[in-house]
Amino acid sequence: MKIYNTLTKRKEEFRPLNGNKVTIYACGPTVYDYFHVGNARVFITFDVVRNYLKYKGYDVKFVQNFTDIDDKMIKRANEEGITVKELGDRFIEEYFKDADALNIKRADVHPRATEHIQDIIEFIKVLIEKGYAYVVDGDVYFSAKSFPGYGKLSGQNLEELEAGARVEPGEKKRDPMDFALWKAKKPGEPAWPSPWGEGRPGWHIECSVMAVKHLGETIDIHGGGPDLIFPHHENEIAQSEAVTGKPFARFFMHVGYLNINNEKMSKSLGNFFTVREILKEYEAEVLRFLMLSSHYRSPINFSKELMDQSKNALERLYTALYAMEHLEKVTPERPLNREEEEYLKRQMENKNKFIESMDDDFNTAGATAALFDIVREFNVSLNESSSREAVQKTKALLLELGGVLGLFSKFQPTLLDEEIERMIKERQEARKAKNYALADKIRDELKARGIIIEDTPTGTRWRRA
Repeated sequence: MKIYNTLTKRKEEFRPLNGNKVTIYACGPTVYDYFHVGNARVFITFDVVRNYLKYKGYDVKFVQNFTDIDDKMIKRANEEGITVKELGDRFIEEYFKDADALNIKRADVHPRATEHIQDIIEFIKVLIEKGYAYVVDGDVYFSAKSFPGYGKLSGQNLEELEAGARVEPGEKKRDPMDFALWKAKKPGEPAWPSPWGEGRPGWHIECSVMAVKHLGETIDIHGGGPDLIFPHHENEIAQSEAVTGKPFARFFMHVGYLNINNEKMSKSLGNFFTVREILKEYEAEVLRFLMLSSHYRSPINFSKELMDQSKNALERLYTALYAMEHLEKVTPERPLNREEEEYLKRQMENKNKFIESMDDDFNTAGATAALFDIVREFNVSLNESSSREAVQKTKALLLELGGVLGLFSKFQPTLLDEEIERMIKERQEARKAKNYALADKIRDELKARGIIIEDTPTGTRWRRA
């Protein structure tokens, strides 16, 4: 199994540091708003990474943090006249609503920065004692030039990085490359007591402290969005390794950018979409499927057309699942014949394609292609006279591999005739009320569950696909 390591700029064989145990730290959201589709791609990617490693038999401990104190949060809380904690509590709850909809499982630990203030203070103390950090009027800064190898993650040397660095207004650091570990209190900001006066932690120190506390001094996999390579993860490496003297993380994974209609997503361009907004028009699993249809390191050009394609592709998989379930009820229980044994061998080859793709740097594009190969083989090989065992094994295989990708969470037993009639009646009432969105949703749900609706001059008819 190989993973592309941003640190070394190449794919490397993955072997955990401690036997069968794998530690993963993925940078989570700053909880001042709903998370956007770019965030969703990162969260879904690491959910699949965790799923697949568990599928391979590893004992995985997965940590995803919440940044619940920073400038954006302070600004919004002040605008709304509430505390930063109240704002954080609200959007952590909203995060879980959207994450649950996307079938993103909970991390083993979801640490919050504000719950680790004392740990952060102790960490900074060590950096000062070792000569890597200095205090100026209540602020504490890390000296980038004091850490040999600074820039190794981003692949830039100090001179290149320094050329693009600048000192922000109010900062008192000695060098433009230095970064804040602790910020002295300003009016209207929450603050905690420290040896350097009241203040709050800088952004970068939070993740170092929480990763070390919950996963140990060296973690197996660390990652997030591509915008975190520099300065966030670069700074995490410097301050963590300065304290421990050990590698901070063995593998760094970074998810590709998500563009909107060939443009970078930004609020200023008016093409900024939260997951909450997307879910008003599409089922959450469609968005998840779209994110898995490309390799995680490749950019995705998010568009309505791509969402519609993903919706249709996902429906094909669901239609096959319901067709398998139907055949499971009507096929004879008899031993496999030679043709069916050969068929199942071909399906095992498709399973191997899935595993080979995932072993190659979590290539979910290849893995989803393998799911369609399974469906294609099923469609041309099995029918109502096939052995029930062949059908059952195919259905189990599709659910097994789809489950690794977090798909098919909406799969339900085949609808009974009376349930179908009830849903068709609800659709007709929705159309009479000109609630076409609800009518289309019911039709799509029936289609996804293997029921084809046909509107005729004499009424609505239905048939199983």
